[in-house]
Amino acid sequence: MDKIRLHDKEFELFIPEKEIKEAIAKVAGQIKADVGDTNPLFVGILNGAFMFTAELMRQMDAHYEITFARYSSYHGLSSTGVVREIMPVQADVKGRTLILLEDIIDTGYTMQFVMDKLKNDGAADVRLATMLFKPDSLKCDLRPDYVGLQIPSDFIVGYGLDYNDLGRAYRDIYRVID
Repeated sequence: MDKIRLHDKEFELFIPEKEIKEAIAKVAGQIKADVGDTNPLFVGILNGAFMFTAELMRQMDAHYEITFARYSSYHGLSSTGVVREIMPVQADVKGRTLILLEDIIDTGYTMQFVMDKLKNDGAADVRLATMLFKPDSLKCDLRPDYVGLQIPSDFIVGYGLDYNDLGRAYRDIYRVID
């Protein structure tokens, strides 16, 4: 599909599934080269990163441990600036290397909050892998360790990303049409 409509907004095709999967395979290769068989704890950040997490772990294809957490700071098209912890990491993080798996980093506030919290909880190292990165939208001193694709500051949906709870299941990524 070239265009989709969600609620009151129209979106156009931006990144096809093939390109997304190639970027995720690149990230998986970089992580494998870095961590080898050290058994890091992967933390998928729900809800948005569920598709990225699933595809990345298929690419990792090894004995790695994975858990999930959920944080929220979005409403509509923009961040509220307030991070809410909805479901904390359930595994013991003390002394572990963690790799956070995020769908998209724009302002960076949510991941900065999560990384600081996990370090305070005793994680030995916290790394950040993101499927998408909007460097022009970054508002804090956060640099992801692994980036699938850098994109402009457009609002996007699909491949796990939503607009007010719709659009996550699309295989491609779409950007809003102004």
